[in-house]
Amino acid sequence: MGLRILERVQGRYIRTAARTFFRRPFSVQTQVPIISFTFDDFPRSALLTGGAILQRYGAVGTYYASFGLMGTEAPTGQIFLREDLDVLLKQGHELGCHTYDHYDSWETESRQFENSVLKNREALEEFCPGVSFQTFSYPISPPRARTKRRVSRHFVCSRGGGQTFNVGTTDLNYLASYFLEKSRGEVQLVKDLIDRNREARGWLILDTHDVSETPTPFGCTSSFFEEIVRYAVNSGGRVLPVLGAWTQIRGSAAS
Repeated sequence: MGLRILERVQGRYIRTAARTFFRRPFSVQTQVPIISFTFDDFPRSALLTGGAILQRYGAVGTYYASFGLMGTEAPTGQIFLREDLDVLLKQGHELGCHTYDHYDSWETESRQFENSVLKNREALEEFCPGVSFQTFSYPISPPRARTKRRVSRHFVCSRGGGQTFNVGTTDLNYLASYFLEKSRGEVQLVKDLIDRNREARGWLILDTHDVSETPTPFGCTSSFFEEIVRYAVNSGGRVLPVLGAWTQIRGSAAS
């Protein structure tokens, strides 16, 4: 019992630190609510199945890749291959950074973490010359404060978790997102969140890992994902990748 209490206290401290320090305020002011679909680790199924579903509804997403995992079998399934990068870019999806080594954002020393970010950028340039990472997703855990500061030097925005949407003044160094797998297949929970985001005219970032009929504990079924995509597209909001959403909101605030 004591260990569980300690773990909860530590978890609360980590989440609070990530939300509090080295913030980069960003005002989410948009007449039309925005929804982004993102995939961490970039398992192949996220593109071959999840991407195909997005395409059927005229949408594209953001895939956060760790090039050190490329071609491997991970807890989230088979990770992307070199040829998948060409397919992803041709279909108009965004490729985001997830560190090269898939480092834990809290457990890893900040300088080492930043070096892995730079190494991932070099790998992208090698495999996809002329393509660059603009957005970032923190792997595994919320980030250390100094890690947030270092990462902010390299990206227009970075995404965490939080199981909510972004509205009002948010933090570009730690945008909130909702992990679909945490809904445990309860479609209505996600639909209700989409409705609340619409009413608030906010920016909802939906995230998962693999998408298949037999997903890992970190992913969701293709039928569940398709129902969420269909509802999002028909909700009256705009479905945009993360970079596109940031660009749209920034432009709305400036006009």
